[in-house]
Amino acid sequence: MAFGAEELRVLRRALALALHPSPVSAQDVQDCLRLAESVDQAVDEGARLRAFLLADLARYRAALPGTTTGYLSLLDEALAAGYGPGADDLAALRALRGNPSAATLLERCRTLAERDVRARLEGRTQVRAQTRVQPRVPASRTRLLALPGGLAADGKPASAPKPPAGPPAPPRPMPTPAEVFPPKRRPAPPPAAPPKELAVG
Repeated sequence: MAFGAEELRVLRRALALALHPSPVSAQDVQDCLRLAESVDQAVDEGARLRAFLLADLARYRAALPGTTTGYLSLLDEALAAGYGPGADDLAALRALRGNPSAATLLERCRTLAERDVRARLEGRTQVRAQTRVQPRVPASRTRLLALPGGLAADGKPASAPKPPAGPPAPPRPMPTPAEVFPPKRRPAPPPAAPPKELAVG
């Protein structure tokens, strides 16, 4: 994208305002808006031209080998515009390997394809590394207290954890009358007397 002298003046003014904010005139605002509109139009036009180029490239590739010269020319132009060759392009260039221009483009496309694969793999690795969060135990949970009745690390019975200093200990519950005055045991009944024999007569 090339800028004219007037557009460069407006761009320089906009950069100066971005670095050192100051009051601007209405004319400066209008010039910046027109420059932004021109840049948007140029970007849209570039996207349309790229779409036409890729459509032509697909048509020439489908008509190979009769369109070898046009296909190689379009592919070279697309690569210069930032196009990433796909599997169809690599297969077509392998079939045209006998052509010196095709062999040169094949090596170029292989390099670009390998670079693209490495970039995608590195991107996935970074995403996985970012999503793989290591769980961390809060500082207050790093030391656990033994449960009453268990064994401590030295094998001795562990004592119950002490309540934290500050708050008063809860009062003991009031004993019930049955706990203070246990019921008396009833005396055991006397053993039954053996039956007496009566004399006859």
